[in-house]
Amino acid sequence: MAELQDLLKEALVGLRKKPEAERKFDQSVDLIVNLQKFEVRKHNVNIFVKVPHKIKDKKIAGFLESVNKNIDTIPKEEFKRYKDKKEIKKLVDKYDFFIAQGSLMPLVASTFGRALGPSGKMPSPQMGIILNADDKTISDLKEKVNKGVKIKIKEASVKVAIGKQSMKDEDIIENALSIYNAILKEMPRDKENIKNVELKFTMTKPIKMNVR
Repeated sequence: MAELQDLLKEALVGLRKKPEAERKFDQSVDLIVNLQKFEVRKHNVNIFVKVPHKIKDKKIAGFLESVNKNIDTIPKEEFKRYKDKKEIKKLVDKYDFFIAQGSLMPLVASTFGRALGPSGKMPSPQMGIILNADDKTISDLKEKVNKGVKIKIKEASVKVAIGKQSMKDEDIIENALSIYNAILKEMPRDKENIKNVELKFTMTKPIKMNVR
């Protein structure tokens, strides 16, 4: 893996020299893993990867039995206001991630499922469903969510935000390696399924890296 680490280091140096890197906003750093000989329909890859360095504070909302001061809450009694499709769309667009108490999941699924499902934001047993909505549980889950990246492979090119331009190169590289290794672990033919890897900032063209 030292080879990829060196390639990522070179790519970041190259990206920072590009004219497009000079922007008035903190650009995202995207890792693109291009696959080959991989049947997306045959292999269902839907994972949550914990990275060493927080990428950003995600906007999180909770479907809970009662309001909790530590998180934006949609309590059970407010579910009825979301019968309007426009209201549900606004809610889904506003937040990056949703959590829910297990006792409410059937109602969450029937009320919000048609919007949360396609957007990939439905709370799941893997990440997002809690039994008790106590302060510690919610605090721990928020920390886990903010240091995590959800990856669902829908096509032969996987694009994942792994950091911000303002982050240190070594932190970006550590996040990239964590995500790359997690994807590689899911590949049935290991590196044979990896065509190449690319790195880019929001406004730059990607720099390609051959890792085989």
